[in-house]
Amino acid sequence: MRPQIVLVFLVLLIAICSCRSDFETIASSGKLEFSRDTIYLDTVFTNIGSSTYRLKVYNKSKNDITIPTIKLGKGLNSKYRMTVDGMQGINGKVFNNVDLLAKDSLYIFIETTANIKDANPTDFLYTDQIQFDSGENLQNVELVTLVQDAIFLYPKRFADGTKETLPIGNEKIEGFYLDESDPINGNELQFTKNKPYVIYGYAAVPANKTATFEAGTKVYFHQNSGIIVANRGSIQVNGTISATDKMENEVIFEGDRLEPDFDNVPGQWGAIWLTDGSTNHSFNHLTIKNATIGLLIQNNDGSTVSIKNTQIYNSSNYGILAQNAKINAENLVINNAGQASLACTYGGNYNFTHSTFNNNWNSSQQVAVYISNYSTGAIPEAKDLTAATFNNCIIYGSYSNEMTLNKKTGAAFEYQFNNCLIKFDNLSSKFASIPEYQFTTDALHYNGIILNKDPKFFKTAQNKLNIDAASAAFAKGNQAYLIPLDILGKTRSLPPDLGAYQNTVFPK
Repeated sequence: MRPQIVLVFLVLLIAICSCRSDFETIASSGKLEFSRDTIYLDTVFTNIGSSTYRLKVYNKSKNDITIPTIKLGKGLNSKYRMTVDGMQGINGKVFNNVDLLAKDSLYIFIETTANIKDANPTDFLYTDQIQFDSGENLQNVELVTLVQDAIFLYPKRFADGTKETLPIGNEKIEGFYLDESDPINGNELQFTKNKPYVIYGYAAVPANKTATFEAGTKVYFHQNSGIIVANRGSIQVNGTISATDKMENEVIFEGDRLEPDFDNVPGQWGAIWLTDGSTNHSFNHLTIKNATIGLLIQNNDGSTVSIKNTQIYNSSNYGILAQNAKINAENLVINNAGQASLACTYGGNYNFTHSTFNNNWNSSQQVAVYISNYSTGAIPEAKDLTAATFNNCIIYGSYSNEMTLNKKTGAAFEYQFNNCLIKFDNLSSKFASIPEYQFTTDALHYNGIILNKDPKFFKTAQNKLNIDAASAAFAKGNQAYLIPLDILGKTRSLPPDLGAYQNTVFPK
């Protein structure tokens, strides 16, 4: 075919197509199909917008159809809003005469912003439905959202549009001081289980004040948020053993994205930051999830930070980063961090008993435990590491070496591992002659070490580091370091298992 003829043919084809401004359709007959019949928009806080959820609508017939109406059942008063194939409709609530080709589909995207007053008072569910057509052709897709009332803590906004800030060294960060006589919230230093808390920016505990968290308290942090404890300030987390898997008595710190897709996403918020000179801290039955740094502990005033029955999961940098701190921990579990699950740096004094440190982060730079006696600033400085003691612990992960001991001369570097399971390949030429890694011959620093054996955690990806009788950690502990109850409150048998969990029978 000659090029000129092809060109003429294309011009005619375009002209014919451009003359057709619409297509023949018939009315919908109530036989649409849907990707789901109920859409559960996951838990939202009162007056805070939800994520966007998707519904796919199918026309599996041989005919092009027109759907007379697609609307929300509560009409223009609905707290839900939609777009239909990119169209906004009437306030995102009502759409008229929506065409859908044969064997084709369209997308509906749904969001909500609901108040606790809008929800059913017995179950706090806010419900509606998307209605397709009417009369005998009516089809519905149900919409369900759980609305939680909450106490919102955030920086003040000034008349010029700027927000309240906190001085951190020579810098300022968006944040505010917790007030024990706030006109709206009352005593903001007393966190209770009555309502969840949502924090925007950094909430600071003032000097000479203590923030306390009663059993069952839930705190959700927005992006770039956290808690800072100032010089001479304190934090006391008083969770207790829970009777059910709902962890009803656990204190929980996590991000404010409550959708399942965000359940294990690291780095959603900042840190719990115990600053230089803060004092008298204790954590019991606390779960920290998806932070940048779970606990950042800097140069506390010499008092011991007590950490018991605590879980820290999915931190984008560190589970615990301690700098010249003093920590006593038992039944501590840390799983997955971008750099180290536990980092004890710049000296300090540390004691960990019946604790589990694991790191499966997908990076060759990660370790489960990192210990050093110096800072890594512009001018490295060594400080005494007077103790780094691990008793009846598990140190494991996805890489061949899950522990780093970094010693600088000029300061003490005291460490001791008793009856611990450690993953470390010290047979390679890189480590074979380094004194700090002589696990089997250095009786001064290592006793009863199990090297490179699999603890067989239940489900590491789901942060379930329980073990059973098949684990290499089963019954390998030393009774001299016994903590009678495990992290779940179960009585330990003798000889005890290593790590934070007493062995159990895994469900099939």
